[in-house]
Amino acid sequence: MTSGSKIRRVREALGGVRLRAALLLALAGLLAAPAWALDLNELMALLAQRRSGEARFTEQRYVRGLDGPLDSAGVLSFVAPDKLVRRTLTPRPESMEVQGNVLILSRGGRTRTLSLDAMPELQGMMEAMRGTLSGNAPALLRYFKADVKGDAKAWTLDLVPTLPALAAQVRSLRLSGIGSDVRGIEMEFIGGDRSVMNIVPGPAGS
Repeated sequence: MTSGSKIRRVREALGGVRLRAALLLALAGLLAAPAWALDLNELMALLAQRRSGEARFTEQRYVRGLDGPLDSAGVLSFVAPDKLVRRTLTPRPESMEVQGNVLILSRGGRTRTLSLDAMPELQGMMEAMRGTLSGNAPALLRYFKADVKGDAKAWTLDLVPTLPALAAQVRSLRLSGIGSDVRGIEMEFIGGDRSVMNIVPGPAGS
């Protein structure tokens, strides 16, 4: 083998090594790169994949003037597009069911039926939850300015009321989640009160 052939083979071998190294570095870069950040429409499309579900919740309500939070726990259920049920089990049994524009409250053996049309501030609160759970961006944007941060592995949705009647009572809401699951809801009220809800997907007792 001539010296020229040897040199050519060495160069070809080095070229192959460099190519493999470059490919490995590119692959490592892709694996290390952060997941694609979500915008509002992408988050809504992700959430819309889940048409129904049930979850357990714990909630702490922090009220000005009280030393500690008011604790409650229970079960949430949702059926798209607009049925939302909250059953509080502790500290005392009560339930709230919303479907369409009808709100049904049950406590202590008494039931009361109300129309959300007559309470735009309460309707806005319901749409914050139902709009998020159903992936309905137009419903959210009727009542809130929305800002999404994060990716499909961990996201937050910050909502600031634009409806005056709602803005007079609620300063902001933050919903957080993983994939198509909502895992937390934080609300700050005008006056300093706030509530923090933690949500665990799955039926009670699971």
